[in-house]
Amino acid sequence: MADQTLTFTLDTENGEGDVVIKLRPDVAPGHVERIVELAKDGFYDGVVFHRVIPGFMAQGGDPTGTGMGGSPKADLKAEFNSIPHVRGVCSMARSSAPDSANSQFFICFDDARFLDGQYTAWGEVTSGMEHVDALPKGEPPKKPGKIVKATVS
Repeated sequence: MADQTLTFTLDTENGEGDVVIKLRPDVAPGHVERIVELAKDGFYDGVVFHRVIPGFMAQGGDPTGTGMGGSPKADLKAEFNSIPHVRGVCSMARSSAPDSANSQFFICFDDARFLDGQYTAWGEVTSGMEHVDALPKGEPPKKPGKIVKATVS
């Protein structure tokens, strides 16, 4: 798989902006394949960030906006890897079962290395982290920020 990037256009309470994420199929090929497939299908378009915790992470990818939903596709087998969970790293959310990641993901605001080896990191924000920082905070936020459009190039 050639180098690819995922671009989310986010709508935040402070406006709109692009977040560019370098995909890492070298360490999480199945997860990257799923993210790319869902983005190309328009699955993420209009989906909100339902859990945004300052100093920790912003989580989205649930079409119900509750944190309890996912895509109709089968759950993914874990691909734990050596990417440290630090600012800008993108990783898959899951339940307590290691092989339960589906469509939900999170972007780290800060050092969260206590997650290393327990969640599958699949990308890194290369530009636009200020737009992630601007997402409304809360669990869930009163007026959640959302992904206007997700594209892969």
